Amino acid sequence: MTEDTNSIAAEMKHLEFLLSECVRLDASDLHLSPGVAPHLRIHGDLAPCESECELLKPAQSEAMVAALASYTGSTAAIFMERMERKGSIDGALSARDGTRFRFNVFRRQTQMVIVLRRLEDTFRSLTELGFPESLYALCELRDGLVIVSGPTGAGKSTTLATLIDRINRTRPCHIVTLEDPIEYVHRPIKSIVNQRQIGLDAPSFNDALVASMRQDPDVVLLGEIRDLDTIRTAIVAAETGHLVFATLHAGDCVGAIERLVSVFPANEQEGIRRQLALVLKAVISQHLLPAAAPSNEKAARHTRVAASEVLMVSPAVSNLIGTAKSAQIYSLMETGHTGGMQTFEQDLARLWVAGRITEAVAVATARNVNVLRSRVALLRKRAAGAWEQPVTGSAQ
Repeated sequence: MTEDTNSIAAEMKHLEFLLSECVRLDASDLHLSPGVAPHLRIHGDLAPCESECELLKPAQSEAMVAALASYTGSTAAIFMERMERKGSIDGALSARDGTRFRFNVFRRQTQMVIVLRRLEDTFRSLTELGFPESLYALCELRDGLVIVSGPTGAGKSTTLATLIDRINRTRPCHIVTLEDPIEYVHRPIKSIVNQRQIGLDAPSFNDALVASMRQDPDVVLLGEIRDLDTIRTAIVAAETGHLVFATLHAGDCVGAIERLVSVFPANEQEGIRRQLALVLKAVISQHLLPAAAPSNEKAARHTRVAASEVLMVSPAVSNLIGTAKSAQIYSLMETGHTGGMQTFEQDLARLWVAGRITEAVAVATARNVNVLRSRVALLRKRAAGAWEQPVTGSAQ
């Protein structure tokens, strides 16, 4: 990699300009690929940056990678060594105006490619994210395990940031976050917050989690739970009086539970189910869906809508987890709305009836289309009933 100081400084300014264009045009992502002009994803569509039409040269992308290394407080040599070892490298940076970006650098046929995603600059409420306010009760727990699941890019980190921000604002405690990379920066308010980046501050999630147990934490945020050792340590941490939040790649709430169990050898799974039944407090699953055609320019800024599923672990749910009857959990979720639970079909029906997603998107996302349609019919019947209430009192 070229280490010419002048070229690195020039590409740092170039990168700052592109990041400012990303913010100005309300783009979600910036793509920097040699041989192609810089591209921005604006309202879901990827297109060339109009103010930057020149094709990016390989030497420029290499200098930008070196600039990214300096942003993260690392050297280009260390940065590249980590990337060569893993094949790609993640990180996060704050632009000059304070906007946070997450980035991934990878090699494509010996050339360097960079993709940056603009992050939220403020913490949003659960209502803004499309979740019931009752989920704030999770922030008051003193111990246990809370899982947020969903595919890549579904907003899991944003949901966790909202919950951690709530704890930070309401509880005097010690919060330790273990992330790769650190996406949302939490300034201490009522809590002490220590954020550690995997790869820079600790070699792995499991090593960082084991070490955190000696750091007197009340709350631990585990950016990703991906291997047997980390899952085992997270369960032990939840058992020993810590509140653990973690993300997991799974399609729905029951799938998240089954994925946690399936990582373990067959002879351990029965015991792990019993442990999970005791420590698991809630599973939240979410997907980002294409929004229906916007009715105004302001709505056009929000091209994706969050659909969520919420499982609160009641004694009945705990029993089903411990006895390997996970398939029966869905029926409890269907009838557990007053306890804060909801299925994807219930939330998809709400979004469809409200006009926030189309019928095609709702049907394509639902596990059971018949259940979805019955929920939609019920919501429409209730709405019609509300409008058809007889008017009492004398006419004016």
